[in-house]
Amino acid sequence: MGMRIVKNINNPGGGIMRFKRAGTLVVYWQDEQLVFHNYAQRSTVQASFVTMEILNFFNDWQTTEAAAAFFDGYSAASIAGAVAELLDGGLLIAEATPAALQDQAIGRDWAPWLPEASFHFSSKDAAYVHRDSPPELKQSSLPITPPPPFFKSIAGATAIALPTPAMPLQDFGEVLLRRRTHRKFSAQAVALADIAQLLSMVWGVKGYIDTPTFGKLPLKTSPSGGARHPGEVYLMALRVEGLAPGIYHYHPVDHTLSLVNGQVSPERAASYCADQRYVGDAAALFLMTAMFPRTMWKYHKPRAYRVVLLDTGHLGQTFCLLATALGLAPFGTAALKDTLIEHDLGIDGVNESAMYVTGVGHRRTNAA
Repeated sequence: MGMRIVKNINNPGGGIMRFKRAGTLVVYWQDEQLVFHNYAQRSTVQASFVTMEILNFFNDWQTTEAAAAFFDGYSAASIAGAVAELLDGGLLIAEATPAALQDQAIGRDWAPWLPEASFHFSSKDAAYVHRDSPPELKQSSLPITPPPPFFKSIAGATAIALPTPAMPLQDFGEVLLRRRTHRKFSAQAVALADIAQLLSMVWGVKGYIDTPTFGKLPLKTSPSGGARHPGEVYLMALRVEGLAPGIYHYHPVDHTLSLVNGQVSPERAASYCADQRYVGDAAALFLMTAMFPRTMWKYHKPRAYRVVLLDTGHLGQTFCLLATALGLAPFGTAALKDTLIEHDLGIDGVNESAMYVTGVGHRRTNAA
């Protein structure tokens, strides 16, 4: 970081202004550069290692005069210049300013979720390309590589055909009001026809739309950002009539299952979901993953990760409503042992990762 010469930084309200290191900083290396990112202000700058020493000094509210006295190897003017640069870059905050109040509020109110929750703030107020944007900006936002496949297949696996779904007609309002999260299940197996219905009506492709820019896009019963549909689903069959216990990948076009792991048990099911015992009592789990490249291909900005999460939620809600309509007892949980699930599914956890688990069984007759 250069030490440009500026005048002393004074408080417009009178007196000497004090500064402090922003509490909303993330530091990382990019190639050979040290990068500082203020996720609250959404500002990113490159700086030298001496910046770390200066920021460490400003762990508490300090004046430029105090900094100049501490760093006596530099002139007061160069220290003032460094402080001004750090302030401009969002690495320092000035006392009693909106930035300082925001910094304090995030550190106080978001403490249980930090630093991981930095993504929430980093991805706010993304820049969008609009209809009236310059042509060159529109062109630069388009993908330059072929799209990744919309559908995943399991190489070498035998496809198991599923029954043709037949959607039961029910009053939608009644289904909405009957939907509950269930955690007590009977030992009764679930019919394969019901499992096929859930897979088809939640994850199956129901049509296509032709677009001039992005080609033929699949349509499902739940919305997906840009019709990218990053979601995949794996059925963990524990008690399904006519289907051997195992984990199966569902193909949303062929309406088939392919075995990926034959080693299943109620205990393993519960362990997937942070050892919640009721999960192992369910008849079937639906292990939901996301194929991130599908969404990344079109949406380059990290805010699109929020869209992947929303897509997963849409699928989960559709699942619960359909299971309710079928007279089944559904649930969903995000308390997962992600790496264990990814290991058993044989996925890398990078391009495809575990996101959510839903499940069904038959309601225990004496369950509240």
